[in-house]
Amino acid sequence: MVDLTTNYLGLTLKNPLVPSASPLTKALDDAKRLEDAGASAVVTHSLFEEKIESEALQLERFFYQQALGHGEADSFHPVPYQIKTYQDQYLENLQKLKSTLDIPVIASLNGTSITGWVDYGRTLQEAGADALELNVYHIAADSQEDSQAVENRYLEILIELKRHVTLPVTMKLSSQFSSPVHFIKQLEAAGADGVALFNRFYQPDIDLETLAVIPSLNLSSAAEALLRIRWVALMHGRVNLSLAVTGGFHHMPEALKALLAGADVVHLCSALLEHGPKRLSEILYELESWLERHEYQSVRQLKGSVSQQKAIDPSAYERANYVQVLDSYSSPSGVLR
Repeated sequence: MVDLTTNYLGLTLKNPLVPSASPLTKALDDAKRLEDAGASAVVTHSLFEEKIESEALQLERFFYQQALGHGEADSFHPVPYQIKTYQDQYLENLQKLKSTLDIPVIASLNGTSITGWVDYGRTLQEAGADALELNVYHIAADSQEDSQAVENRYLEILIELKRHVTLPVTMKLSSQFSSPVHFIKQLEAAGADGVALFNRFYQPDIDLETLAVIPSLNLSSAAEALLRIRWVALMHGRVNLSLAVTGGFHHMPEALKALLAGADVVHLCSALLEHGPKRLSEILYELESWLERHEYQSVRQLKGSVSQQKAIDPSAYERANYVQVLDSYSSPSGVLR
């Protein structure tokens, strides 16, 4: 039997398939279905600092300040004896996941201030999380903020948080850094235990009738996996922290290629939202079957075997095949070139 175990953030996982933060890791019943389908760990839906702060302001306004200027309204909205806040509900759900599941639970945190990253990170640790994933969703739209300032923002968050928590910490990064390998080396030196490549920044849309800028949510496609596979291949052997890939992993071939490139785990999200937990068990079965057919003894044996440092043609991961790719295109039948 093939040994599917892998090490991620110091945790020994039974296989490399880990559902990432999504609605499916929010509800206990869904998380249990993921575990039953073979998930080796789960990343919880994110705890958002801005949502905590927004709720606190609403409570202050509508309950605790309701009598300001209107003495007769002092008890118009009776203050509940005990209010179960968004944060309370999140932590309660995290504790339920920990007490029910037999697999590690990685908490996802999305902060907006250094104080928030630290305070809520410590809270998640106290609630029992096995590791922390930092979802630093920052759009560098300020013309006065250069690339170094953007990287420093990530480093400052990481360094300060690591001073206050003992849990393994992984950084979820976007693909929009100018020199990812150099930056990840800096994160490693600052104490990061892992990185997840890459966060998908959702793009706003424009309503052509109202001209309003509106939110737009599109699930990933399998084509997006190639960007992650390329960069994890460039990272493997150059850093000592854990490498995860996320975004575009819908089928077994994409997951297998990521492992060959050097990933420790493959995060699944859109595929599970589209097809449910059964897709995870399908990928796991196909992965194990492929390894057996090709006479691999373990996932560790193949991991990184097609990374840049071990590929037959290492330059293929950079510019060498650029012209070949362009020249390889052929128009569909009936279309003039």
